[in-house]
Amino acid sequence: MAKPELSGRKALVTGASKGIGRAIAMRLAADGAEVALVARSEKDLERVADEVARAGGKVHVIAADLSTFAGCEAAASRALEKLGGLDILVNVAGATRAGVFPDQPDQDWIEGFALKFHGAVRLTRCLWPALVAAKGTVINIGGAAAHTPAPGFMVGGAVNAALAHFTKALSKQGVKDDVNVNIVHPGMTETDRMEQLIEQEAEAEGIPLEEVRARKSLEAGLRRIGRPSDVSETVAFLCSPKTRHIQGIALTVDGGATPGL
Repeated sequence: MAKPELSGRKALVTGASKGIGRAIAMRLAADGAEVALVARSEKDLERVADEVARAGGKVHVIAADLSTFAGCEAAASRALEKLGGLDILVNVAGATRAGVFPDQPDQDWIEGFALKFHGAVRLTRCLWPALVAAKGTVINIGGAAAHTPAPGFMVGGAVNAALAHFTKALSKQGVKDDVNVNIVHPGMTETDRMEQLIEQEAEAEGIPLEEVRARKSLEAGLRRIGRPSDVSETVAFLCSPKTRHIQGIALTVDGGATPGL
């Protein structure tokens, strides 16, 4: 029987304690990768690690706050120590808040960029030498809001757009250093995070939750809301040695909701 496609590969997935990050970590482990899980909550990470281990995967837990440079440095150091190198980095961690301008406070902007954008930039920079040595892969998880500016989600849209720009620029460096770099933009996806955003929008606008949900489904015109597995399958595809020639792309996984680029 053939070995799993990512057998022997070392992967680090941030935001791995739930939602899309959890799904990606489990999918890469199922493909044979040894995976380091990174998020703030060690308790939540341990639950995911148990799932991976029960399925036969090799897994490590690293609790770290990636919104700080010190947290990124510590996570990178511990990951290399546990894994002994790195082939795949998937930057998923991020928590931007919905809100209405100009009422949304400055702190929402600062915190939104600190984790999702600066966290991804810093962690990638810390791990770049290891990725170069391994001729590795970087995949950033942005969001379809990068292409669809909306007054109720300015922070998230701006952060995703910045992450997309960083990814494209980094892919040019990746050509020189033989590191694959791409970004995946999920649309509406069934996660705790989506539910939080709906609650925040409802609170900011002073309307019922059901009204926000109905409006989003109508605006999107989707066959169904996305699932974390839709994103994890896409990431697994981009991690495959067979897709090595795909470089510097932004792949939107939203069921066709984005009207244009």
